[in-house]
Amino acid sequence: MKLSPREASGYFVKPDASRTGLLIYGPDAMRIALKRQQVIAALIGPKGKEEMRLACIPAADLRKDPAALIDAMTAQSFFPGPRVAFIEDASDGLSKVIEPALEEWRDGDAQIVVTAGQLNGRSALRKLFEGHSNAFAIGIYDDPPSRGEIEAELTRAKITMPERDVMDDLTALSKDLDPGDFRQTLEKFALYKLNDPTPLSSDDIANCAPTSTEAGLDDVINIVAEARSGEIGPIMCKLQAQGVQPVALCIATLRHFKTLYAAASDPGGAAQGIGKLRPPVFGPRRDRMLRQAQAWGIYNLEAALSLIVDTDLKLRSGSQHAPAMALVERCLIRLAMMARK
Repeated sequence: MKLSPREASGYFVKPDASRTGLLIYGPDAMRIALKRQQVIAALIGPKGKEEMRLACIPAADLRKDPAALIDAMTAQSFFPGPRVAFIEDASDGLSKVIEPALEEWRDGDAQIVVTAGQLNGRSALRKLFEGHSNAFAIGIYDDPPSRGEIEAELTRAKITMPERDVMDDLTALSKDLDPGDFRQTLEKFALYKLNDPTPLSSDDIANCAPTSTEAGLDDVINIVAEARSGEIGPIMCKLQAQGVQPVALCIATLRHFKTLYAAASDPGGAAQGIGKLRPPVFGPRRDRMLRQAQAWGIYNLEAALSLIVDTDLKLRSGSQHAPAMALVERCLIRLAMMARK
C-alpha cells in the first residue's frame, strides 16, 4: 500500500509492528536516513540494537546471499520485543530477492524496512510494496517538514510548544536548512531549554540557529547602518589585526544592505518585508534590521548599494592607488554619514 505524506508522518512516529514491511524511497539520502532512523527507533526502542533486535543488511551483501533476508527475518533474539531487518540502498534488481521474504513473512517475524533512492512509477520495488496488502511504500521528497512534523519533533525533544509567530520562525528556518542541520538545530534547542518549562521564543531561536556571518563583521556593519561613524576607525583596526580581508568585508556589507533594501522595498512595508527574508532573521537581530531598513528608506539604500558596488569593483580591479582596507574604511564612513541625511 502507498501512504500519503500526511499518513506517513503519523506512521513514522507510531509504526505498526504487525506490518510485513516498509519501503522508504526518494532523491534526498539525508531525508531518507532521518526517516529510517525515526521509524526503526519507534519500532524497536532505544535499546533494540544493543539487544540484537536490528539486523542491517547492505544491498551488496544481499545480492551475494539472497537467503540472508529470510534468515534475518526469522531469526530470534535473546531479548523479547519487535525486530527489524533493514536493507539499505536497495534497487529494482533486489525486488525478486525481497519478494519471497514478503510472501513468507508471518506474525512474530522481523519487520522488513528497505530504503532506496529515487524510484519512478514503473519501479519493480515500488510495485512490490505498493501492491502488498500488509506492507507500505512511502516516498520522501524535497519538501521541508510540515508544521505538524515540527511540532512532533518539539514534543519529542520535550520543548514547550511556542507561540504562533515563533512557529512561523521555525517553519521558515526549516525551509532554509538541510534536514540534518535542522535536526541538529532542534537538538540544540532541547539542550538550551533543558529544565526550562517556558515556551521556545524568537530570542532562543536567534541564539541557537546557525548563522552565516561572523560576529566581527556584523558589529562593524551595524555600526555603519546605524550612522555611528565615530566607532568605525577603532573596530576597523581590530578587524585588520584579525586578518579580515577587505573584499570579504565589502561583500558582507553589500549582502547586509541588499537585505535591508529587500525589506524596505516590499509593497507591504519594511515590517512585512523583513518577514519574507530568506534566510530568515530572528529575535533582536530582526528588530534591529527592521529599524535600520525603516531609517534608511529605499532611495538612500539604492545610493548605498551603488557606493558599495563601486568600491567592490575598485578592490577587484587592482588599479587603485590607496590601500584596499583604506578604500573600504572610506566607503563605510561615507555610508554612515549618508545614513544621517
